[in-house]
Amino acid sequence: MRLFVGLGNPGARYAGNRHNIGFMAVEAIARAHGAPHWRRRFSGAATEAVLGGQRVLLLKPETYMNDSGRAVAEAQRFFKIPLPDIAVFHDELDLAPAKLRVKTGGGNAGHNGLRSITAHCGNDYRRVRIGIGHPGDKHLVHPYVLSDFAKNEHAWVDDLCQAIADYAPLLARGEDSSFQNKIHLAMEAKGWGEVKRVGETRA
Repeated sequence: MRLFVGLGNPGARYAGNRHNIGFMAVEAIARAHGAPHWRRRFSGAATEAVLGGQRVLLLKPETYMNDSGRAVAEAQRFFKIPLPDIAVFHDELDLAPAKLRVKTGGGNAGHNGLRSITAHCGNDYRRVRIGIGHPGDKHLVHPYVLSDFAKNEHAWVDDLCQAIADYAPLLARGEDSSFQNKIHLAMEAKGWGEVKRVGETRA
């Protein structure tokens, strides 16, 4: 069993927030791969899919971002999932919009969801870092991540989530570099290779 966790905050008021792009990514995976309806499990909403021949639990913690680790730990313990088989999809301020990188372990860069998971589970899980750009001033970060994507950002968000869903089987098989590269090429092909600034549309 693999565990794919999307980070975000529950409820309609947060659904379109930049901080919720992790939720958006795992929802796209569920839709694309015929997962059954989400149901309440592990202090969150969960469903399952078979990706790349691997059984994968998709989880959206409903504990709010700062306590995400509690939900992840419940699922991890139940299925006895090793940390390297957990992939966490989250917003990344330090990446340009429409960019994606995968890494294992490392720092949490002030991300409270990652900090909570590390506290509950350990640090050597995989992070799928989804770039949302930086507002340019650290004092603007909190309102920025908790505001909705602008209308002119919706196209790249949709394209990136679809690419994540299309190539999720690679991630499930542990082919992280191939997953990352395929998404990079897909976004280049869609014309998103040079999105560098917050709110910018195609180059």
